[in-house]
Amino acid sequence: MISLETARNNFIKHLENQGKSHSTLLAYGKDIEQLISHLAKKGVTNVNEITLEHLEDFMKKLASESYTNKSISRKTNSTKTFFRFLKEKGHIDTNVADLLKHPKVDIKAPRILSKLEYRALRDAAKEDPRTSAIIEVLLQTGIMISELADIKMEDLHMDKDSGTLFIPGKPNKDSRTIPLNKAVIEAIRNYIEKDRPNDKDAKHLFITKSGKPLLIRNIRSTIERYYKAAGVENAKVNDLRHTFVAFHLSNGTNIVQVSKIAGHKRVSTTERYLQYIERPSGEEKTELGIL
Repeated sequence: MISLETARNNFIKHLENQGKSHSTLLAYGKDIEQLISHLAKKGVTNVNEITLEHLEDFMKKLASESYTNKSISRKTNSTKTFFRFLKEKGHIDTNVADLLKHPKVDIKAPRILSKLEYRALRDAAKEDPRTSAIIEVLLQTGIMISELADIKMEDLHMDKDSGTLFIPGKPNKDSRTIPLNKAVIEAIRNYIEKDRPNDKDAKHLFITKSGKPLLIRNIRSTIERYYKAAGVENAKVNDLRHTFVAFHLSNGTNIVQVSKIAGHKRVSTTERYLQYIERPSGEEKTELGIL
């Protein structure tokens, strides 16, 4: 018999050993801590005492507290992942979370920046080499902000007008190599030459003045500040990724190629963008990057 608190600590350690990001560990940790707190009030302190009704009651409580269906769905996913871990480790005989249902979540249309908007964002940040490079990498490669924050100098391979960016694989996600066009290479070089501290011990591409890796939250707040300066409303960092995918699909780039570059687990994820764009006619274009 194992207590819920011990099980939670073991679960987070398990995720950490899998190489999950710090933000992922925090999210899972808070979700399961919230579940444990709810169960404790019901007198449940051990994992083998939990029933499906307990879990359903927790989700209903969240709904009554005005949590959105999207948030409840995330916590449902955290709960299911936690219980799969408990079953795999032999802490429970039956995985009651298998029958726990996700709430219905309306999928919002991706926010796709217009050419005028992403050019305005570029212009707003043009005097800031580091932010300009960050914007270009996100816009030209379609990578996620967590992947951008983790780019190391050794992952970059650049010639005069072309190059590649290697994104290491993670559990349940393959590594991939992304081609770099002239625009993003120029932005990266400009940042390295003019603004990046000359710190031989700094392995990451985007670093602070003291040589430490730039944090995701700082990247996000910086981009949002420049969105505001550019007059681009209701936009977030991930919309640069949406824009990359939509731009290439609308310009006829092969959907499988776009899916692989973006790191989508399924081509169906990429296909979802087709309903929001005008599909091209004629020959397909294969060059990746927004010029």
